[in-house]
Amino acid sequence: MSQSSELRRTVTLPAGVPLHARPAGNLVRAAAALDATVMLSANERTANASSILQVLALGAEGGATVEVVTSGPGASEALDAIAGLLEALE
Repeated sequence: MSQSSELRRTVTLPAGVPLHARPAGNLVRAAAALDATVMLSANERTANASSILQVLALGAEGGATVEVVTSGPGASEALDAIAGLLEALE
């Protein structure tokens, strides 16, 4: 049985810490290792979390809100993992 429902969580990036190349790369690697599809939305843009170019194109600055949407067999685990990564950016 496949899981078609989506899970969503809105997170706020730490103040002063944009989603730039290094943290975006870490996020893309983490997303690729999960058994779920992970999409991010910020600044009225949407990105597949497995694409570094799409994640960087979000232009998410420190303090921005990012919506994390996951689907697939590991959706719950993926939501916790990616939301946790975003909230802990340094």
